Amino acid sequence: MSDSAESISIENVVASTDIGIELDLQNVAMDLDGANYDPEQFPGLVYRTTDPKSAALIFRSGKIVCTGASSPDAVHESLDIVFGKLRALDIPIEGTPEITVQNIVASADLGVQLNLNAIAIGLGLEHIEYEPEQFPGLVYRLDDPEVVSLLFGSGKVVITGGKDTGDAAAAIAVIEEKLGDLGLL
Repeated sequence: MSDSAESISIENVVASTDIGIELDLQNVAMDLDGANYDPEQFPGLVYRTTDPKSAALIFRSGKIVCTGASSPDAVHESLDIVFGKLRALDIPIEGTPEITVQNIVASADLGVQLNLNAIAIGLGLEHIEYEPEQFPGLVYRLDDPEVVSLLFGSGKVVITGGKDTGDAAAAIAVIEEKLGDLGLL
């Protein structure tokens, strides 16, 4: 494994689930300690867990989005807490609702300064967006794994759109291979 792959850190995992029952969010907000519900600002109720740290966005439809977790396991632990809290309010949640990871955001460090102008030319415009006047990073869309990476001149990389924790490592391997082939790493 390269040093870059070892530098990968998961920054955020976003997942969704559906408890299959419509909720009266006003009542839930009154009964659920720590819940934040302001429908004029946001249509969902926000419930934060501290261990593991995450935020559950609970919607009237029964759909729940969990964000801010540091791993897929933390998502499951957080949502198990949420399911337990809702069950304690006599909300009938059957079994364990299916949880789907929607997006994993990770960061890594390639360990070298990058010439983003040369990378933009070398990788070709069909997979690249680079407008340094608008944004300091180069946006590189990979097909396999299907993720979007942001490359910065410092050598830092942000990878988003992954569905699996291995997607970031696979993306770093592809990036290192492509940049190595171009003599830009």
